[in-house]
Amino acid sequence: MEIHILSERKSRLSKILDQFLDENLAELKSAGLYNEIDPVEGPNGPIIKIGGKDLINLSSNNYLGLATDEDLKVLAKEATDHYGVGAGAVRTINGTLDLHVKLEEKIAEFKGTEAAISYQSGFNCNMAAISAVMNKQDAILSDELNHASIIDGCRLSGAKIIRVKHQDMDDLRAKAKEATESGLYGKVMYITDGVFSMDGNVANLPDIVKIAKEFDLITYVDDAHGSGVMGKGKGTVKHFGLEKEIDMQMGTLSKAVGVVGGYVAGKQNLIDWLKVRSRPFLFSTAVTPADAAATIGALQKIIDSTELHDKLWENGRYLKEGLKNLGFNIGQSETPITPCIIGEEKLAQQFSKRLMEEGVYAKAIVFPTVPQGTGRVRNMPTAAHTKEMLDEALAIYEKVGKELGIIS
Repeated sequence: MEIHILSERKSRLSKILDQFLDENLAELKSAGLYNEIDPVEGPNGPIIKIGGKDLINLSSNNYLGLATDEDLKVLAKEATDHYGVGAGAVRTINGTLDLHVKLEEKIAEFKGTEAAISYQSGFNCNMAAISAVMNKQDAILSDELNHASIIDGCRLSGAKIIRVKHQDMDDLRAKAKEATESGLYGKVMYITDGVFSMDGNVANLPDIVKIAKEFDLITYVDDAHGSGVMGKGKGTVKHFGLEKEIDMQMGTLSKAVGVVGGYVAGKQNLIDWLKVRSRPFLFSTAVTPADAAATIGALQKIIDSTELHDKLWENGRYLKEGLKNLGFNIGQSETPITPCIIGEEKLAQQFSKRLMEEGVYAKAIVFPTVPQGTGRVRNMPTAAHTKEMLDEALAIYEKVGKELGIIS
């Protein structure tokens, strides 16, 4: 009898879950907000294969083309042969290989800081570092368009989160003044993306630093899309010459660097603290030896030469000018990231689908990744694209844009 009752209860709970999932998935699909995942059959380069079809790839974060670099493949293979496929333990036990130490030293050299700490992903960095430094006695001023990982890291910290209007220095100053003069908070931090990944615009770090000094704010820059791209490859903070002024520089190793992982760079005492108090560092196994070795090699390439950086920007300017001349709304991008802002989500999805049918892979980006009503296709040219590829993509954009009435 008791087993029968439990079985009925489990069946009811299962139906409740199924109903919740089915109804909400149907709603997302109806609104054009459901994201289809397209497995890539082979390397993620300037041309990718999906469903057996070759497509010009304008959706990758592989800005410098390093994800498929032959030299880095060799380094990864050699590291695997020497160290094995995994680190074997969390960093604080015996999972810190000498490769991880070398990686962190190379990151600090790359960012121009005293020290650095590496994590398994950029998302992990924001979950780790923000909550290790800020707590419920503190307040965080956060740009309203900051990445989801920043938002989640702020929530995890328990600090009071104060949204600041995007790139509005008057609003930042007013809210910094109010927060610091209220006497309610022990510490106040301001967090911003260095490069905003959906629009391609750059944080006003010089004015941010001035306001931070005026109100004793801790400064935190998430440079996931700036590292390798801005500052001749060294990042947005380097671009403005503010390495000594920004308290915490965070970035990924999976975009322009081409491998996987993330880091926080800053003063030695900050890194020492994160190594004993940031939970993803304490309770997760480190990146693999292959990843660490390939990342060291990738960072050295960026440090040694601006060739890939310069090619990225050349391609970015070429595509941006072409799309603008065709009549697309490319927003206020200041970087190679070039959105085509469509507006209505279903139309953005339809546009992306037609581009794919014609030979271009450019993923539609819709709510909640961007504000509702600002659906877009985000174009990410890389150093690996040729002018011929970009010309072919522009011709397809013109054809599909006119077909759907997006351009005239």
